[in-house]
Amino acid sequence: MRYVRMPLLLLALLCPSASSAATRASYAVVVSKQTRNQHDWSRVVDALVEKHAADVVVYDAEVNESVGPLRKLHPRYTCFVATPAEATRQFVADVHVLTRTLDDDPYTDTLWGILTGYDAAGALRVVRHREPLVVRRVGSGTDVALEMCEEGVCYDELVKNKTVQKKPGGQPIESRGPDDTTASLVGLLNDDRADLFVTSGHATERNWMIGFRYRNGRFVSAAGQMWGLDTAGRRIDIDATRPKVYLPIGNCLMGHIDGPDAMALAWMNDAGVHQMIGYTVPTWYGYMGWGCLDYFVEQPGRYTLAEAFHANQHALIHRLETYFPELTSAQIKPGGRIVPTSLSAEAKAAGLSPIDGAGLLHDRDVVAFYGDPKWSATMATAPTAWDQTLDERDGLYTFTITPNRGTKTFEPINTNGSQRGGRPIVHFFPSRLTNIRLIEDNGLKPVIADYFLLIPNPQEYDPNRRYVVRFKASEVE
Repeated sequence: MRYVRMPLLLLALLCPSASSAATRASYAVVVSKQTRNQHDWSRVVDALVEKHAADVVVYDAEVNESVGPLRKLHPRYTCFVATPAEATRQFVADVHVLTRTLDDDPYTDTLWGILTGYDAAGALRVVRHREPLVVRRVGSGTDVALEMCEEGVCYDELVKNKTVQKKPGGQPIESRGPDDTTASLVGLLNDDRADLFVTSGHATERNWMIGFRYRNGRFVSAAGQMWGLDTAGRRIDIDATRPKVYLPIGNCLMGHIDGPDAMALAWMNDAGVHQMIGYTVPTWYGYMGWGCLDYFVEQPGRYTLAEAFHANQHALIHRLETYFPELTSAQIKPGGRIVPTSLSAEAKAAGLSPIDGAGLLHDRDVVAFYGDPKWSATMATAPTAWDQTLDERDGLYTFTITPNRGTKTFEPINTNGSQRGGRPIVHFFPSRLTNIRLIEDNGLKPVIADYFLLIPNPQEYDPNRRYVVRFKASEVE
């Protein structure tokens, strides 16, 4: 591939060995030999192969052993099938590292997901569900941009009794809700009134504490089941079947599978969750969690959840590359921290501190994406803050950005949480590209990799004009 990250700068070609082996493989399943040889989990692999015409890569002991075959296949999607015992926080970190090494740029090279479940039957149920999900109803335990959603309700973790509701065709309306929102949140799940569920606040691998600044109930998990426990000690069982996606954007440890009682397994087994993200360690910086809202909810219909997750990952790596390049190749244990001893001129000009570098590196490899990455879950389409289009004619690609909100086009819509806003524009190509040559960039400083384009969030722009990036490229055969 060719990787362009600054105006008129063309970086190294894809190494000849990888180029000669490149194929149009669109989907790969990666699985350990031990799991492949288990009858029930082998059925999960076979179902993915049948569903996506997938190639299968089997490794002996460590997932990074699959790097060679994956470099040859260079699939657009990669699904790592893993038992709960295999899907550790280190496994999640290893998948992050592995999927950045399929070519010569620092970005993730395939849209990946880890398919697991409380048992193989649960994982197989997820694979066999083929109907795409369009998120029309949102339920949340924290404030989100309901104005970008078709319908939804938020119970605020920060302000007691604050409830915001939006009905189809209307505007978000704030009202006074109950002191204890446990039953209301369980009801959103049990009544199948939520296609997307969002949470934040204190959590462990066994519970989610609903209130952050005030006393409220909690969700508890054990043996693949989950229930609410209100402030009076009343148990409210959860039994939800509607396929949905889950974003615990500000929760510690919600993605850490440390045994059969893990919350992540209960969400997938007992609450109908088919795709979710989750921190495998305590979260304090928040870039990889909260930023998924910037791409998925605040640009409705533009990305699948898998694409939004990876767009945010690209944004994080670009931020590291731009302001803390010395950390880009650093490897730390999940939850570890490296604080830069000095700042670049670019970081100082952007108002960043050494803690920002430490936070970005901390977040880079500790958020899991669970589910089949090719399954499509998108927000219901709504007007976005800007339009972005990619046209191709005879190998000339034209990417056009059209502001829609005047001087507020590139400002965040909702600022609840941590590290909100400022995300770059990301566009995924319909096919993999090579021989990339930048023709025109209008000062936008694009990054053009083999399957996506990234443009830093514009700081100065004319809201009445369109912005264009043009480049030449060839599709990979």
